[in-house]
Amino acid sequence: MTIGKNVKQYRKLRKLTQVELAEKSNLSRSYLADLEGDRYNPSVETLTSIAKVLQVGVHVLLGEESNEAPLNDKEERDIAKKLEAMMDELESDTALSFHGEPLDDEEKELLRISLENTLRLSRQMAKKKYTPKKYR
Repeated sequence: MTIGKNVKQYRKLRKLTQVELAEKSNLSRSYLADLEGDRYNPSVETLTSIAKVLQVGVHVLLGEESNEAPLNDKEERDIAKKLEAMMDELESDTALSFHGEPLDDEEKELLRISLENTLRLSRQMAKKKYTPKKYR
C-alpha cells in the first residue's frame, strides 16, 4: 500500500476525520487530503507527526509492515488490561526477584515497554495466522 492509503486506513481505524487528524498533527486538512490521495510525498517530520497521532510507527505508514493487520480497539484494551495485570503482579511479594534488589522506576518502565511490545507482536502474529485471507 502507498503512504496515503496507509494514513487513511489508520485514520479510519482510529475513527478520526481528516479535520481532526490535521488539527492534531498541525497540518491543513487540504494537505492531508492530498497526502491521502497520493498527490504529495510527506516529509519525515510530517510523517512523524501523523504517526504519533495515529499511535503507529513511521515504518508502518511507509508500508514496511503492510501485511500486518492493525489492532482494533478491543484488542488494544485487552493488551492494556494484560499489561496492567503484569505490572501489578510485579509489585506483589510473589513476583520474580531480581537478585533481592527491587526494581527502580526506570527499570519498571523499560520492562513495561518491552512487555507491551511483546503483547502487541504476539497479538498481531496470532491475528495474521488465524485470520482467513479473504478477511485481511
